[in-house]
Amino acid sequence: MAGASDSIHPAAIEHLPMFITPPGETDVLMVTVGVILAVSVLGFGVFFFRLHSLPEHIAHKGDKIQAELVAVLCLISLFTHMHIFWIIGLVLAMIEMPDFGNPLKRIAGSAEKLAGLKPGEGDVEVPRYGGPHGHAAPEEPPPTDAGAKQAETIPLPARDAAPPKQRGRAHA
Repeated sequence: MAGASDSIHPAAIEHLPMFITPPGETDVLMVTVGVILAVSVLGFGVFFFRLHSLPEHIAHKGDKIQAELVAVLCLISLFTHMHIFWIIGLVLAMIEMPDFGNPLKRIAGSAEKLAGLKPGEGDVEVPRYGGPHGHAAPEEPPPTDAGAKQAETIPLPARDAAPPKQRGRAHA
């Protein structure tokens, strides 16, 4: 008993609670609370990021056209803390956007048939940016096809060379 009384301060009561650690020993309560805190912060962070990316996962699962837009809205919401972007992203992920591509391709194919072209022959490469703006190297003229017809210029009818009418004064 003499050893036990030496480790307790003389002003302390005889029965100490279990969370009071004797000097030189590991504080089990502090270590336990630290581990629980670290795991809960990590778990909350994973839940938070998973919740923020939920609309993006929904849009990508359904192969939606607007999946990139939904992903950008989720990121904007995450970094700005404006939840309206997340709500808009969730609504866009749930909506099935109409497909305008297939009808337009069918229209283009029909127009090619009417023009007497083979399917896909009417495709023209459009430059990504407009013509040179003084910064790029000058473009070479396109090669001319020797077998192609040159467009003939059609003369316009001559205008009458009558003198313009003189307008009188409307008031004195």
